[in-house]
Amino acid sequence: MSNSRGAVVNRISKWHLAGAVAAAVLLAGCDVKDSIYNTSHPDHGTVTLTADWSGIGEGLTAPASYTVKADDYTATVSGATNLLDHLFEPGKYTIYAYNTAEHITVSGTTATVEAAPAPTGQTGTFVRNTPGWLFASVTDAVIEADKEHAYTAMMKQQVRELTLIIEPTGETTGRIESITGTLSGVAASLDIADGTHGAPSSVELQFEKITGGANAGKYAATVRLLGTAGARQELNARLYFTDDSPAAVTLTSDLTTALAAFNADKRTPLTLGGSVVETPTGAGFSATITDWTAGNGDGEDIDANM
Repeated sequence: MSNSRGAVVNRISKWHLAGAVAAAVLLAGCDVKDSIYNTSHPDHGTVTLTADWSGIGEGLTAPASYTVKADDYTATVSGATNLLDHLFEPGKYTIYAYNTAEHITVSGTTATVEAAPAPTGQTGTFVRNTPGWLFASVTDAVIEADKEHAYTAMMKQQVRELTLIIEPTGETTGRIESITGTLSGVAASLDIADGTHGAPSSVELQFEKITGGANAGKYAATVRLLGTAGARQELNARLYFTDDSPAAVTLTSDLTTALAAFNADKRTPLTLGGSVVETPTGAGFSATITDWTAGNGDGEDIDANM
């Protein structure tokens, strides 16, 4: 009887030992797993994106919100730094960030300025001459599994301000009533991905007489452009005189050279000034604009008679 009781005790002890060993193996397995994975998403990576607005133009402010796109992920975020609410598969990504700007739409990576009606008597494709301020960035990212990534999106200004100042000369200067015009060769679209400007179009110009400062007596028109596009940028203007005496005069001026680097530094407003030169003709006179030079704003605000 005692031998049987001893055998039972031995078997129970072996079972306890086997159970303890199994538990130890399981616990050891848990310890190994916990030491391998560094995050709660071992098969994916996350991205914290910080928008850097230090490169935008003086006096402009960062928008309250902006869009972030990466592959099939799209979200609207606000503030400088955001943990994107998405688990990314490992791989290479291009992260796009851009804001919503008035009169500009973004489809895919293409920003397009809203169309505008052609001025009276004009034909061709026209776009809005004062779209909102568009900022955008392109960031290349490599996502690894089980890792938290941090990237900085350098937001670049994509709309530039242009002011054209015309200085009338000659005997008819005092009789000028108004000056209207158009500028051709402006970009209607921009591919944010590669910076390509396309769809050459025109914008309407409304010149106003400057009433104060160093440029008093001249006429200025200010527009905002997504950029220039096409082989040629040309100003077509028309001068109207009091009592239609003399009759209205049309002038054209090639601005291609003056605007050659327009797309390179959009955060800096550009002011170009030129003088109207009258040439007598059998029917009165013709006019051209010569000597376009940069910086004729003299660093001061233009006080125009609106």
